[in-house]
Amino acid sequence: MPEFRYARGRIIESIRFISEEMKEFQEEYSQKTKIQYQSDRKLQKLMDRTVENILTALVEVSGTFLTEKGIAAESYADALGKCARELGLHPGEQEDLAALAIQRNRLAHRYLNFRWQAVHDFAQKRALITKVVSLLLQREEGKNP
Repeated sequence: MPEFRYARGRIIESIRFISEEMKEFQEEYSQKTKIQYQSDRKLQKLMDRTVENILTALVEVSGTFLTEKGIAAESYADALGKCARELGLHPGEQEDLAALAIQRNRLAHRYLNFRWQAVHDFAQKRALITKVVSLLLQREEGKNP
């Protein structure tokens, strides 16, 4: 199998993007209630898009991480779960991270009845996402230039 080389610095750029978006979510949206969310269409769009951006970038980084290790993934959920496993997270964390792929799809495909659930689930798992992003960043910064 030929060696896979992602554009140098791209993973770190994506991790920085995730971090910035998570900071925005924390500062702007983390205290919003379901009622506030449902009553403000603009707020819905902003929250949905922010979470979708984070989860899509996380899938991208996870997939790249696996590809560099020669590990195939069948789906977004598989990529997130296998990434968590390779980073040494316990099985419950692997399952929780993999489940975020469903939430990403709900937002990306505009499943109207599940958008708040997707945002809320993301909010509950922010610490896990931060853990994964930190581990990936440590790995990237430890590579030789």
